[in-house]
Amino acid sequence: MSNIKKLHVEVWSDIVCPFCYIGKRNYEKALSTFKQSNDVELEFRSFQLEPDFIQDTTNKYNLTEALAKKYRRSIAEIKEMQQQITETAKSVGLDFNFDTSVRFNTYNAHRIIQIAKEKGIGNQLIEAFFLAYFTQGKNLGDSATLNAVATSNGLTAEDVQLALTDDSYAYKVKQDLQEAASIGISGVPFFVFNRKYGISGAQPPQVFSETLQKAYQEWRQAEDVHIVKHGSTCDVSGNCD
Repeated sequence: MSNIKKLHVEVWSDIVCPFCYIGKRNYEKALSTFKQSNDVELEFRSFQLEPDFIQDTTNKYNLTEALAKKYRRSIAEIKEMQQQITETAKSVGLDFNFDTSVRFNTYNAHRIIQIAKEKGIGNQLIEAFFLAYFTQGKNLGDSATLNAVATSNGLTAEDVQLALTDDSYAYKVKQDLQEAASIGISGVPFFVFNRKYGISGAQPPQVFSETLQKAYQEWRQAEDVHIVKHGSTCDVSGNCD
């Protein structure tokens, strides 16, 4: 992140969460009309919807079938739910293809996002992962596919390897998960503005706009207290300007 002080917005998110992608778009729409948008920075924080899911790399898990089994619903009921989400996504300019989506454990993807954040391209990679999963039907549980998407969006193969082998990136993911638990986050997306205001879910752009405005005004007032105003002065040597 930049060394220049900005209003800090965090969002706990998982890349297999459809409302996280929709919420991202609604936030971005609100930010696009916010006059002080250059004074705002967004940081994605890791969250896993299914942290205990054990992935068999030889099996391509169909998402619709998995959800039907998990929630004890019929395939038809799950498809109807997915269609409703698809229509919501379409209303914000996103194209969801649940028929090609597969179930996988997102832990490795989050490790890679952590190194992307270090390099200043975390938001870019999050967007790429969302697109790959929801629109392009790519299996990000497959290591080769995950590597290909990451290296096509600013990382090197060495970066990916480091993220997956260096325990410091695993630790950063766990820190995010633990912090989410400590502040009571049980569902995503969850946006936190300047560690004071929270927005749960893919709220409409207007909700984000109102929260941005309020959080910014309070943040700016607090920052102004610590800003030194410079005028004409004289130093200890008698030099005046």
